[in-house]
Amino acid sequence: MLVEDHALVRAAVRHAITAPDVELVADVATAEEALELALQVRPDVLLVDIDLPGMDGVGLVRELAPRLPETRIVMLTASTADHHLVDAMRNGARGYLTKNLAPEALLRAVRSAYDGELAMPRLMAARLVHHLVEISGRTASSPDPALAGLTTREEEVLRLLAAGLTDREIASSLTISGRTVEAHVSSVLHKLGARNRAEAARRYTDAG
Repeated sequence: MLVEDHALVRAAVRHAITAPDVELVADVATAEEALELALQVRPDVLLVDIDLPGMDGVGLVRELAPRLPETRIVMLTASTADHHLVDAMRNGARGYLTKNLAPEALLRAVRSAYDGELAMPRLMAARLVHHLVEISGRTASSPDPALAGLTTREEEVLRLLAAGLTDREIASSLTISGRTVEAHVSSVLHKLGARNRAEAARRYTDAG
């Protein structure tokens, strides 16, 4: 199954993965459509773009991964940003591919994901491992281990929040939407078990 908002890209992916052993059971343009349809068709492999209208691809992974434990969710996106890579994998993705890969490489990746292998270029896998090692070190040394569980983007949002910036100012600073800022703040509060933004900001400041 494919979740991609650009019709031309959907057509290209459909063509690239056409093979006797691969069937595209569904393709949709939004995360909201995917939430409904994926639970019905229960695909073996789910290719998801990150930049979607409405809920983004990482949010979709967060919603679907616990409900479809047998589905291998693989990001297929133009983004090479570390925070997208880490966020996607942390929320249940089984692979991360960029749209500049060759059609035959995409087909191989789909087959690899189906077989339970990590569908990801070696360079990205190395970056992911490096990030996990950093997180492990921070967890061991941090006076507030829960802070080490935040994604890179969530930590950036919390840092700006602790500095006194409004949601609009944070959105402008990070070049993201106000809705995305609100989603990150909500996730931060949940992960820290904080009652409100002021408590989360205070814990970040106290941890240095």
